[in-house]
Amino acid sequence: MTLGLKRLVEPALSLAELPKIDVILLSHAHMDHFDIRSLRRLESPATTVVTASRTADLLRVNRYAAVHELDWGARTRVGPLEIRAFQVKHWGARMRSDTYRGYNGYTIDAGRYRVLFGGDTAMTSAFRSLKSSRPFDLAIMPVGAYNPWIRSHCNPEQSWQMAQDAGSEFFLPVHHQTFTLSREPYFEPIERVCESAGNRSDRVALHRIGQQFHLC
Repeated sequence: MTLGLKRLVEPALSLAELPKIDVILLSHAHMDHFDIRSLRRLESPATTVVTASRTADLLRVNRYAAVHELDWGARTRVGPLEIRAFQVKHWGARMRSDTYRGYNGYTIDAGRYRVLFGGDTAMTSAFRSLKSSRPFDLAIMPVGAYNPWIRSHCNPEQSWQMAQDAGSEFFLPVHHQTFTLSREPYFEPIERVCESAGNRSDRVALHRIGQQFHLC
C-alpha cells in the first residue's frame, strides 16, 4: 500500500516503455519528488543517482551503480554529464522531524547542451548568478502549487522570470497537472506561463503530459 495523494493522470510512459536510465536526479525528499516505490522499480547496477544532501538513507544504495549526495555548490560527473547543485528557496523535510535533509536545484552540462533544473523553489535571486555567456538550452521549472504556498512554490510568472534570469532558451514547466497540491485551477499554471511568455510562447516546450519535445 502507498500512502499519499492520488495521481490525477497516468504517467506518459509505462516502465516497460522507458529507455535505459543512466542517471536519476532527485531535488529533495518530498514524496511527490522522491517516490520510494518508483525508485525501487528503477533500481539498476547501470543507473547512478544524484540527490540532495542527507537523503541517500531513503534509498537502497547498493542496488544502483552509485549514489551521490550533493551540497549546494558541489559538483559530480556522471559519464559525459557535469552536475552542480545550487541553493533554491524551499525546504527538504520528508516528515515533520527530519528538517536536516537538503534540497537542490541543478545545472547539467552535457557537452553540446546545458540544462537547468529548478527543483521546487519560491521566488529567489539565486538564478541570476547562474547566467553566463553560454545560455541554458532548457530550463525545467516548477509552475504549480503556489496558492496558498507562495512562500515555498513560485507562481508561473516568477518561474518564467527566474528562467530568464538564468539565461534560458526553452522552458519546460513541471510540478502541475499531476497531483492536487493547492487551490489554483487545474490549467491555470500553464495558462499563466504562456501569458508570461507573450509573443515567445513557442519557447514553452510542453503544455500537457504526454507531449514530446526535442532539442535540436
